[in-house]
Amino acid sequence: MEITSAQLKELRDKTGISVMQCKKALQEADGDMDKAIIILKKRRSEAADKKSDRALGAGAVGVYVHNTKEVAAMVLLACETDFVSKNEEFVALANDIALHVAGMNPTYISREELPADALTKAKEVFAPEVEGKPEEMKEKIMEGKLNSYFKDQILLEQDFIKNPEQ
Repeated sequence: MEITSAQLKELRDKTGISVMQCKKALQEADGDMDKAIIILKKRRSEAADKKSDRALGAGAVGVYVHNTKEVAAMVLLACETDFVSKNEEFVALANDIALHVAGMNPTYISREELPADALTKAKEVFAPEVEGKPEEMKEKIMEGKLNSYFKDQILLEQDFIKNPEQ
Protein backbone atom coordinates (compact mmCIF):
# COMPACT_ATOMS: atom_id res chain seq x y z
CA MET A 1 0.00 0.00 0.00
CA GLU A 2 1.18 3.49 -0.87
CA ILE A 3 1.66 5.73 2.19
CA THR A 4 0.89 9.39 1.52
CA SER A 5 2.78 12.32 2.95
CA ALA A 6 -0.48 13.50 4.56
CA GLN A 7 -0.72 10.21 6.46
CA LEU A 8 2.90 10.50 7.54
CA LYS A 9 2.40 14.08 8.69
CA GLU A 10 -0.74 13.17 10.63
CA LEU A 11 0.93 10.25 12.41
CA ARG A 12 4.05 12.28 13.15
CA ASP A 13 1.93 15.14 14.55
CA LYS A 14 0.01 12.71 16.77
CA THR A 15 3.05 10.85 18.07
CA GLY A 16 6.11 13.07 17.68
CA ILE A 17 8.04 10.05 16.40
CA SER A 18 10.48 10.19 13.48
CA VAL A 19 9.20 10.12 9.91
CA MET A 20 10.95 6.82 9.11
CA GLN A 21 9.46 5.07 12.13
CA CYS A 22 6.02 6.47 11.26
CA LYS A 23 6.40 5.27 7.67
CA LYS A 24 7.39 1.75 8.76
CA ALA A 25 4.48 1.60 11.21
CA LEU A 26 1.99 2.78 8.57
CA GLN A 27 3.30 0.21 6.09
CA GLU A 28 3.05 -2.54 8.69
CA ALA A 29 -0.50 -1.40 9.53
CA ASP A 30 -1.52 -1.18 5.84
CA GLY A 31 -2.25 2.53 6.20
CA ASP A 32 -4.51 2.16 9.26
CA MET A 33 -3.71 5.13 11.53
CA ASP A 34 -4.98 3.53 14.76
CA LYS A 35 -3.04 0.31 14.17
CA ALA A 36 0.08 2.33 13.36
CA ILE A 37 -0.22 4.20 16.66
CA ILE A 38 -0.53 0.90 18.52
CA ILE A 39 2.54 -0.45 16.71
CA LEU A 40 4.55 2.66 17.61
CA LYS A 41 3.47 2.47 21.27
CA LYS A 42 4.51 -1.18 21.41
CA ARG A 43 7.91 -0.38 19.90
CA ARG A 44 8.39 2.53 22.28
CA SER A 45 7.53 0.28 25.21
CA GLU A 46 9.98 -2.39 24.02
CA ALA A 47 12.72 0.22 23.65
CA ALA A 48 12.02 1.56 27.14
CA ASP A 49 12.17 -1.97 28.57
CA LYS A 50 15.61 -2.49 27.00
CA LYS A 51 16.87 0.79 28.45
CA SER A 52 15.37 0.22 31.90
CA ASP A 53 18.03 -2.37 32.73
CA ARG A 54 20.93 -0.05 31.95
CA ALA A 55 23.04 1.15 34.84
CA LEU A 56 22.72 4.83 35.58
CA GLY A 57 26.31 5.58 36.50
CA ALA A 58 26.15 9.35 36.49
CA GLY A 59 23.85 12.09 37.68
CA ALA A 60 23.42 15.45 39.31
CA VAL A 61 22.39 16.35 42.82
CA GLY A 62 19.81 19.10 43.02
CA VAL A 63 19.50 21.00 46.27
CA TYR A 64 17.01 23.56 47.47
CA VAL A 65 17.12 25.27 50.87
CA HIS A 66 14.43 27.83 51.69
CA ASN A 67 15.73 31.15 52.97
CA THR A 68 14.21 30.42 56.41
CA LYS A 69 16.31 27.23 56.55
CA GLU A 70 13.19 25.35 57.72
CA VAL A 71 12.50 23.57 54.44
CA ALA A 72 15.01 21.79 52.23
CA ALA A 73 15.17 19.02 49.65
CA MET A 74 17.94 17.09 47.97
CA VAL A 75 17.34 15.12 44.78
CA LEU A 76 19.62 12.75 42.87
CA LEU A 77 18.70 12.86 39.19
CA ALA A 78 20.45 9.90 37.56
CA CYS A 79 21.53 9.53 33.93
CA GLU A 80 23.68 7.19 31.86
CA THR A 81 26.64 9.43 31.06
CA ASP A 82 28.73 12.10 32.73
CA PHE A 83 28.32 14.18 29.57
CA VAL A 84 24.62 14.58 30.37
CA SER A 85 25.20 15.00 34.10
CA LYS A 86 27.42 18.03 33.49
CA ASN A 87 24.95 19.71 31.14
CA GLU A 88 23.70 23.01 32.60
CA GLU A 89 20.08 22.24 31.71
CA PHE A 90 20.28 18.83 33.41
CA VAL A 91 21.74 20.36 36.59
CA ALA A 92 19.08 23.09 36.50
CA LEU A 93 16.41 20.40 36.15
CA ALA A 94 17.76 18.61 39.24
CA ASN A 95 17.62 21.89 41.18
CA ASP A 96 14.10 22.63 39.91
CA ILE A 97 12.92 19.18 40.99
CA ALA A 98 14.45 19.78 44.44
CA LEU A 99 12.59 23.11 44.63
CA HIS A 100 9.37 21.37 43.63
CA VAL A 101 9.83 18.59 46.21
CA ALA A 102 10.52 21.15 48.96
CA GLY A 103 7.48 23.20 48.01
CA MET A 104 4.94 20.48 47.23
CA ASN A 105 6.14 17.76 49.63
CA PRO A 106 5.03 14.71 47.64
CA THR A 107 4.76 11.46 49.58
CA TYR A 108 5.32 9.09 46.65
CA ILE A 109 7.08 9.37 43.30
CA SER A 110 4.53 7.43 41.23
CA ARG A 111 1.25 5.54 41.61
CA GLU A 112 3.20 2.30 41.45
CA GLU A 113 4.89 3.25 44.74
CA LEU A 114 1.59 3.96 46.48
CA PRO A 115 1.02 1.13 48.98
CA ALA A 116 -2.32 -0.67 48.81
CA ASP A 117 -3.08 0.29 52.42
CA ALA A 118 -2.63 4.00 51.60
CA LEU A 119 -5.13 3.67 48.76
CA THR A 120 -7.54 1.81 51.03
CA LYS A 121 -7.23 4.53 53.70
CA ALA A 122 -7.87 7.24 51.11
CA LYS A 123 -11.00 5.41 49.93
CA GLU A 124 -12.18 5.13 53.54
CA VAL A 125 -11.71 8.87 54.03
CA PHE A 126 -13.71 9.69 50.89
CA ALA A 127 -16.41 7.03 51.41
CA PRO A 128 -18.66 9.25 53.60
CA GLU A 129 -18.57 11.94 50.90
CA VAL A 130 -20.12 9.62 48.31
CA GLU A 131 -22.77 8.14 50.61
CA GLY A 132 -26.28 9.03 49.58
CA LYS A 133 -25.24 9.81 46.01
CA PRO A 134 -26.83 7.93 43.10
CA GLU A 135 -25.08 4.60 42.46
CA GLU A 136 -24.09 5.52 38.89
CA MET A 137 -22.31 8.63 40.21
CA LYS A 138 -20.53 7.12 43.24
CA GLU A 139 -17.73 5.55 41.20
CA LYS A 140 -17.04 8.74 39.23
CA ILE A 141 -17.10 10.88 42.38
CA MET A 142 -14.70 8.49 44.14
CA GLU A 143 -12.45 8.45 41.08
CA GLY A 144 -12.37 12.26 41.06
CA LYS A 145 -11.57 12.40 44.79
CA LEU A 146 -8.78 9.83 44.39
CA ASN A 147 -7.32 11.67 41.39
CA SER A 148 -7.27 14.84 43.47
CA TYR A 149 -5.53 12.91 46.27
CA PHE A 150 -3.00 11.51 43.79
CA LYS A 151 -2.32 14.98 42.40
CA ASP A 152 -1.56 16.16 45.93
CA GLN A 153 0.52 13.17 47.08
CA ILE A 154 2.33 11.82 44.00
CA LEU A 155 5.28 13.68 42.48
CA LEU A 156 4.69 12.61 38.87
CA GLU A 157 1.06 13.76 39.01
CA GLN A 158 1.67 17.17 40.57
CA ASP A 159 1.67 20.37 38.56
CA PHE A 160 5.23 21.68 38.27
CA ILE A 161 5.64 24.40 40.88
CA LYS A 162 7.58 26.74 38.57
CA ASN A 163 5.20 26.29 35.65
CA PRO A 164 1.85 24.61 36.43
CA GLU A 165 1.12 24.13 32.70
CA GLN A 166 4.06 21.71 32.35
